[in-house]
Amino acid sequence: MDRTADKESGYAISHRSMRRQSGDSFIAMLFTACIVFFASEAGAQCTARAVLQNRLTFKAAPSVTPPAPIKSVFAVPVWRTITVGTFANSFALLNALDAAGCGIGGLAEEILARPAFNVGTKKTSVELFAVSAAELGFPPDTVRLADVYARAQQLGFGLAAAEVGPQLRLQYFDQPMGEFLIAMEPIKTWKGEPVILAVANGGAGLVLLGRDGSADAEISAASRFLFVRSNEAALAKAVRGIEEAAGLGRR
Repeated sequence: MDRTADKESGYAISHRSMRRQSGDSFIAMLFTACIVFFASEAGAQCTARAVLQNRLTFKAAPSVTPPAPIKSVFAVPVWRTITVGTFANSFALLNALDAAGCGIGGLAEEILARPAFNVGTKKTSVELFAVSAAELGFPPDTVRLADVYARAQQLGFGLAAAEVGPQLRLQYFDQPMGEFLIAMEPIKTWKGEPVILAVANGGAGLVLLGRDGSADAEISAASRFLFVRSNEAALAKAVRGIEEAAGLGRR
């Protein structure tokens, strides 16, 4: 998909039209062209220029690092809340990424088009938790992806829906340099390769990438993952709350 070509051809049509006009018509069309140009620039919030403007405009959020190793999901603050279920299908989601000027890696674009990639049918808020493999208790080296998932789920974290990755890309324009791996069930490419998504700021713009999602994939212990809170963990907390309330009532 040649995103640049569309913009250039659109401008060329406007330019040819303006040459056929004169006087007030020329000025009016020029004014309209400027509005369209600046509107398109404002919408492309994933471009390198927009990223720089965002970093100058938005104050950097304070980094909250939970004590390592993490003992439970309930010891970790919510990193960010996003909204999912706002697009009719994955193609509408892909078009929104394109309109925002977000870079989309080949693997990421492929799995967004796979039947296994689903979008929510109901608008829902999702709380995300950012933790590194090191914070999960792994030594400062590399670790298998399957081991990261297993340890996280023992602590009450859950895997995010695949939609979280592209939705976060559209809702996180002030991302600093770095990368977040979406802790999700891998989706296989047409060749059968398991892929997970990564939301990154590579310095030249904001991107959505596909990464090796096989169980044996080697991940740096410094890599940060985005999890959700598992339903089982939330239920256990609710049960504990009820039991504690009942205990206070008997006193």
